[in-house]
Amino acid sequence: MLDPSSSEEESDEIVEEESKEVLAPATGARLSPSRTSESSGGLQPSSRSSSVRPSSPSPSVVSEKEKEELERLQKEEEERKRKLQLYVFVMRCIAYPFNAKQPTDMARRQQKISKQQLQTIKDRFQAFLNGETQIVADEAFINAVQSYFEVFLKSDRVSRMVQSGGCSANDSREVFKKHIEKRVRSLPEIDGLSKETVLSSWMAKFDAIYRGEEDPRKQQARMTASAASELILSKEQLYEMFQQILGIKKFEHQLLYNACQLDNPDEQAAQIRRELDGRLQMADQIAKERKFPKFVSKEMENMYIEELKSSVNLLMANLESMPVSKGGSEFKLQKLKRGHNTSIIDMGEENENQLSKSDVVLAFNLEVVIMEVQGLKSLAPNRIVYCTMEVEGGEKLQTDQAEASKPMWGTQGDFTTTHPLPAVKVKLFTESTGVLALEDKELGRVVLHPTPNSPKQPEFHKMAVSKNCPDHDLKIKLAVRMDKPQNMKHCGYLWVIGKNVWKRWKKRFFVLVQVSQYTFAMCSYREKKAEPQELLQLDGYTVDYTDPQPGLEGGRAFFNAVKEGDTVIFASDDEQDRILWVQAMYRATGQSHKPVPPTQVQKLNAKGGNVPQLDAPISQFSGLKDADRAQKHGMDEFISSNPCNFDHATLFEMLQRLTLDHRLNDSYSCLGWFSPGQVFVLDEYCARYGVRGCHRHLCYLGDLLERAENGAMVDPTLLHYSFAFCASHVHGNRPDGIGTVTVDEKERFEEIKERLRLLLENQITHFRYCFPFGRPEGALKATLSLLERGLMKDIVTPVPQEEVKAVIRKCLEKAALVNYTRLSEYAKIEENQKDSENVGRLVTPAKKLEDTIHLAELVIEVLQQNEEHHAEGKEAFAWWSDLMVEHAETFLSLFAVDMDAALEMQPPDTWDSFPLFQLLNDVLRSDYNLCNGQFHKHLQDLFAPLVVRYVDLMESSIAQSIHRGFERESWEPVNNGSGTSEDLFWKLDALQTFIRDLHWPEEEFAKHLEQRLKLMASDMIESCVKRTRIAFEVKLQKTSRSTDFRVPQSICTMFNVMVDAKSQSTKLCSMELGQEHQYHSKIDELIEETVKEMITLLVAKFVTILEGVLAKLSRYDEGTLFSSFLSFTVKAASKYVDVPKPGMDLADAYVTFVRHSQDVLRDKVNGEMYIERLFDQWYTSTMNVLCTWLTDRMDLQLHIYQLKTLIRIVKKTYRDFRLQGVLDSTLNSKTYETVRNRLTVEEATASVSEGGGLQGITMKDSDEEEDED
Repeated sequence: MLDPSSSEEESDEIVEEESKEVLAPATGARLSPSRTSESSGGLQPSSRSSSVRPSSPSPSVVSEKEKEELERLQKEEEERKRKLQLYVFVMRCIAYPFNAKQPTDMARRQQKISKQQLQTIKDRFQAFLNGETQIVADEAFINAVQSYFEVFLKSDRVSRMVQSGGCSANDSREVFKKHIEKRVRSLPEIDGLSKETVLSSWMAKFDAIYRGEEDPRKQQARMTASAASELILSKEQLYEMFQQILGIKKFEHQLLYNACQLDNPDEQAAQIRRELDGRLQMADQIAKERKFPKFVSKEMENMYIEELKSSVNLLMANLESMPVSKGGSEFKLQKLKRGHNTSIIDMGEENENQLSKSDVVLAFNLEVVIMEVQGLKSLAPNRIVYCTMEVEGGEKLQTDQAEASKPMWGTQGDFTTTHPLPAVKVKLFTESTGVLALEDKELGRVVLHPTPNSPKQPEFHKMAVSKNCPDHDLKIKLAVRMDKPQNMKHCGYLWVIGKNVWKRWKKRFFVLVQVSQYTFAMCSYREKKAEPQELLQLDGYTVDYTDPQPGLEGGRAFFNAVKEGDTVIFASDDEQDRILWVQAMYRATGQSHKPVPPTQVQKLNAKGGNVPQLDAPISQFSGLKDADRAQKHGMDEFISSNPCNFDHATLFEMLQRLTLDHRLNDSYSCLGWFSPGQVFVLDEYCARYGVRGCHRHLCYLGDLLERAENGAMVDPTLLHYSFAFCASHVHGNRPDGIGTVTVDEKERFEEIKERLRLLLENQITHFRYCFPFGRPEGALKATLSLLERGLMKDIVTPVPQEEVKAVIRKCLEKAALVNYTRLSEYAKIEENQKDSENVGRLVTPAKKLEDTIHLAELVIEVLQQNEEHHAEGKEAFAWWSDLMVEHAETFLSLFAVDMDAALEMQPPDTWDSFPLFQLLNDVLRSDYNLCNGQFHKHLQDLFAPLVVRYVDLMESSIAQSIHRGFERESWEPVNNGSGTSEDLFWKLDALQTFIRDLHWPEEEFAKHLEQRLKLMASDMIESCVKRTRIAFEVKLQKTSRSTDFRVPQSICTMFNVMVDAKSQSTKLCSMELGQEHQYHSKIDELIEETVKEMITLLVAKFVTILEGVLAKLSRYDEGTLFSSFLSFTVKAASKYVDVPKPGMDLADAYVTFVRHSQDVLRDKVNGEMYIERLFDQWYTSTMNVLCTWLTDRMDLQLHIYQLKTLIRIVKKTYRDFRLQGVLDSTLNSKTYETVRNRLTVEEATASVSEGGGLQGITMKDSDEEEDED
């Protein structure tokens, strides 16, 4: 705070400057507002020098620029004066509120995010994603943060929301929470870890990233302090806030505060009473002069007067219900014996509502402190003395005992009394030493008559001494403090004379008593009396200073109280007392005229000259001193101005506008809501100065609309409240009954209504940008509800739903265009950033398609965000979802234009556009509302011919590749088959997968495509099978027929192709959806038939080789020339050399061939079933051939070599095929038994005839060997 002395010195200098300036000639150049501007003491030296310029040669030479500067300065000065005057009214509202309280139920506003804070948050999240923080996180969380960072934090819509002041930290947290909920729900379940735990863990990590390195405790403390300031403000905080709002300097506030005596509740209550009285008089004057505002109906004029009076009566009742003075006093005022309203309305009627003496009750607290006694010489030093004290009519108290040599106590006695002039008796006693003495001896006494104005410090008083006391000069030191009760406003001795009371000029003791807020009385008291002797009720009196009255002896300073038919003249003994009495009575009477002491009048007339004052110490009075300082600084006009003479509607409009500006620029995301402290001051101002509620809300709506139109975020709920109030007022449907409606209010309401409608329609059109990511929460729903309210013709008749729907539909149609235009612009900006080096080049079809796919991704993102963040509208209207579907279709139709253009650019028979279809179709088919909608059907119509063409070309391409492939086929094994077959099956599978992944939404066409592809696969596999069968036969024909034959790899590969064809046909040729597997069964049969033929051909080859072996054995048939020659030669040769056993090489060669063929087939062919079938057939055929061969030689005995070879072949064949898994039933067939039996018989015969020529090779041996194996 400024030091008072510095302010005074400054003010003196300014006054000197003013006087100089007044004396200067007022030329054109000097028509500046310097006097008033400087008198405020608030302008900078530069402005002072600019306002006092040297005079120009002639007024005509003054340039236009200087005139403009003068006008600007004058406007600024007028504005400053208005603000100062307004601040005086606001200060009074804060100092002594009697209508409003600071609301405690308002929603707490969140701290808003500034541009700098948004950048800091972005940097923190970027640091986390770059791995520069200590926060441990899994991949799923990092992906969620990455998505949030890209979609939300980097969004231009969020930047715009921050700029509009509507983005709070809570908003960003809630968006992230919503963003991750879906992700967490889609995560796989983990035992012992609930989804809620994951969510809370993720949110804790988010908070850690968001907070950065800040200490959370500091942040918490800061939040707590700010939250408290958002709730209830002290008077000092409110003064400070409105100084900022109105641009008032601190020292100006101090001057005004002291001069208005804002710390004096009595002065404030008196000010209110004067204001209310002025308002009643103004109402009477309006009624008398018929100066009414222009109303919508003539009948409202009388109602208007009633409204004015009833509003004042209500304020009077509120004031009356206030405690008489702030502060917890122990006494309670006696209630007047009448109702509030009657006392207010019939204030002037003296017959009624007269105060009785018993209505005036005062209660005083007295403290009496006995310090010491002097002059006690006659008593022995060791004699005991003590004092008693009493207030007349009360209890008696006694001090402790003291020795006569040291009569000191310091004892305090507390008393209560109802006497304004009590008698306090203090007596000094000594203890009697006589045996017969009944009571102690009184040495002296003193009787005091204190008043609340008496000195409080201890003083010596001469005591009245008893007759037999030798000490005649006894003095006692006492301190008597008499507290002033709260309802006593002033007291003291005055000379008085009146007509009806105090009819004799006489000095009396007076007390000014406040009986209630509106009732004051001047009461005269006698000593030791509780009730006043006489009283004067001050209602309707006017107090003022007067000159000394001739003929009245006694009293120096005169003043009077005047009323129609009555004058009471008072006089005090000094000027100071007179000023105090007049000030106190001025507050009590509630008069509009403010009395000015003659000393101040003289001072004003002398223009600051040194005029002798009646009493020099007047400056001791703080009120006068402060008024004096305010006078010097030009503040007096603001303090003394009559509030009734101002247009408070205009002043309030200015106050509310400036308060709103201040509120929107503070650190809270208020969305237009005032803080509780601001609401309280504005409420109090409206009530106290009679600002009409409708006017208040219309101004508020106008200000809010202006801010909203300029991009600030305003809560539609707030607009709704104010709009509903104004609508109910204008349409005469207020809850408190019909009120007066001015033409201005109605016209302004219609204008506001139209502006509001346009704003709301604009907001719905730009809903993605006005309510980004569904923030503020519930704002879209509130906007829709408000629009419906705004479309109502009156307050009662609901607007038809179709009408609301039509308006919103129109808005959403525009919204589609706005959203798509901005989206395509955003996409182009991104492309330009990526391809800045390609500037000036022609856009290729591929580039155009790539851009369109990127645009499609953005379009899908917009649709998903609309669904996720803007679906709340259906809470307001059930049909909002339908309109949003229409909006989405319109939005997509705009995209369709660009998509069609991009597709038209593509060269024929290119398939790069299919990803675009898949991207869009995957989203549309999963959306219940958009699936097979207008755009979806358009998309299908566009791509259906492309799909058909693609399938045609692929069919042709695959057919050609089969033809070419089999022509050049090497039959080397590749995976499950040959190169050609693998290529064929991969192509067929890829084609079917591609078409299946298109997820064609239209069922008929999808079924047609599937049938077409299955049929194609069937045809292609059939072709493959047939070509393989031909190749197989050709290959076999080219191979050897002897036992040197080895099964080539190509034969196995061909078998594998068949196996693979069978397994692939199940997948590629079978129809789903419960259809008969017609293509599949047909190709299956073909494959089975072909495999059977191939097995037959291969077995035939094996049989041919066996027949070749048997043909060699046939040479040894009995009776042939070769047989006898061979036998003779072998016998002859065996005598001289060791001749090898004939027939064993042949048997071994055959057995080796069989075993090798079995191993190759078993190892290289994939189809187990086919191998077993082959082996079965091979074994059976082998036995059949052997049986036939033996049967042909039924009549011949087998040659020993034939027998040996056959035994070896049969034995090995049986065992090898059994090892290969041929079943016993097949192995031990009748044919085998026949062959075995024949060979056994032949063996027996040979053993008899040859005499062991078999060299241990027998069928029996064979059996034993098998058992051993």
